[in-house]
Amino acid sequence: SSSLTEAKEFVKRLRRQTDLCNMVKTVRALLNNNSTVTVLRSGLHAIFNEKSLDVTKDLFQEKFRNLKKRQKNIQLKCLKNFISSLTSSTDIRDLLSSLSSDLQTFVIKPSKSKEAFKEQASDFMLKWNFLLSTVGKILTINRTDSFG
Repeated sequence: SSSLTEAKEFVKRLRRQTDLCNMVKTVRALLNNNSTVTVLRSGLHAIFNEKSLDVTKDLFQEKFRNLKKRQKNIQLKCLKNFISSLTSSTDIRDLLSSLSSDLQTFVIKPSKSKEAFKEQASDFMLKWNFLLSTVGKILTINRTDSFG
């Protein structure tokens, strides 16, 4: 049974890595297309300018009212940093490095213990996934040209 569990975990990791490789190929192709990157950036900036994410901001702020101000809206900060580093012909490694740096700054370094890290990391991932889902929905519904 131990071998079966390990084999299942290995298959999960392999699938995840294959998914990531396919995603990287797709993103690389998009990053090499100047017009696609320009349209995507304008759509993402429009989401912030139109305040389309206000509902999302309110949800984040509601949870963090009693916590340190530093932790407020770190997902939005990471997304804005990601968008600012998004340019045509940007290498995907640079984008991932930028995101990694933000994770170091906002999630990993502030953690005082292993338990605190687990809590902060899971909280970040939950909100990050929610934010990206919301951005994807807004782009799909309101800015189909940006979602190409």
